Amino acid sequence: MSFGIKPINDWIVIKRVEAEEKTASGIVLPGGAQEKPQIAEVIAVGPGTDEVKIVVKKGDKVIFGQYGGLDIKYGGEEVKLVRQSDIYATVE
Repeated sequence: MSFGIKPINDWIVIKRVEAEEKTASGIVLPGGAQEKPQIAEVIAVGPGTDEVKIVVKKGDKVIFGQYGGLDIKYGGEEVKLVRQSDIYATVE
């Protein structure tokens, strides 16, 4: 399935994973009190450049920087467009 955004160079499209709505002790958090997760799923990747080889692939779970990238609403979904250098690690 194609997402519809095809990033260029070393840009990557990611989508945040859903935040937990309950604490470990079972307390339900209201929407405004929830912290946005810094873990996302890779939706689409660019081809890279001569200087930057892309090391993540579609479907990977990654940890990314909170302030990097560009927030986009596309097709009714909220996604983020980041450079590979804004991704710090993959999650297994």
